[in-house]
Amino acid sequence: QALHANKTLSDSSNGQSVSPVPPSYEEATAGTSESCYNDGEMLSEYTWDDRNIRRVFIRKVYTILFIQVLVTLAIVSLFTFCDPVKNYIQTNPGWYWASYGVFFVTYLTLSCCRALRRRFPWNLILLAIFTLSLSYMTGMLSSFYNTKSVIMCLGITTAVCLLVIFLSFQTKIDVTSYQGVLLIFCMVMFISGLVLAVVLPFQYVPWLDTTYAVLGAILFTMFLAFDTQLLMGNRQYSMSPEEYIFATLSIYLDVIYIFSFFLQIFGTRRE
Repeated sequence: QALHANKTLSDSSNGQSVSPVPPSYEEATAGTSESCYNDGEMLSEYTWDDRNIRRVFIRKVYTILFIQVLVTLAIVSLFTFCDPVKNYIQTNPGWYWASYGVFFVTYLTLSCCRALRRRFPWNLILLAIFTLSLSYMTGMLSSFYNTKSVIMCLGITTAVCLLVIFLSFQTKIDVTSYQGVLLIFCMVMFISGLVLAVVLPFQYVPWLDTTYAVLGAILFTMFLAFDTQLLMGNRQYSMSPEEYIFATLSIYLDVIYIFSFFLQIFGTRRE
């Protein structure tokens, strides 16, 4: 190396331009102790951003949702068209409150316990219990309305939900960034519900009940668009592909509430 340095200096003194010698491998890697990236982190980031993973996630959510809707339709049809079953559930309201308790517990469990809703098969078992309990409540509610009204509201709900889901995938508007609007709307619904709880036991006000149902239908239609765009993964907020149970639960709950409010708006009670 000394001879090489002396030769370089002598060549420079003679006026000759000498190109610099490239460093050796040891000299180039002398200041680095580890690689510039982590394979596990890169794989994780690439996996969650992969469009194929997102497509599989969306397909899984809507497959489970389709099964849930079919189960609910079957129970609603049974409670609406079968008179013995209809008479039994209407004369035994205790089953309704029992199903409401099961619905509330399973909903809190799936919403709050992330480890449990990601553990197979317990997540699917809890989701099945949640679906059956909410379907029973929806079927009992439908049994108090005219059969034609129930069918009409089912058709309206199907058309509205399909339209909202289609527009949520096609529009450039990011609904997930409007969380503040949804929060304010929820507060308005909460206060309106308290007012109805105080007023209606003393005197039934049809226009007040209808107004509350209209607001509820609009709110959960907005929630349906919000939850749908959370699945897409290309908005301000997105849902992890591991949360397919929570995503299915949220969209299914939106659909059921939309149907319930439409039934309250357009339904005709049985005489």
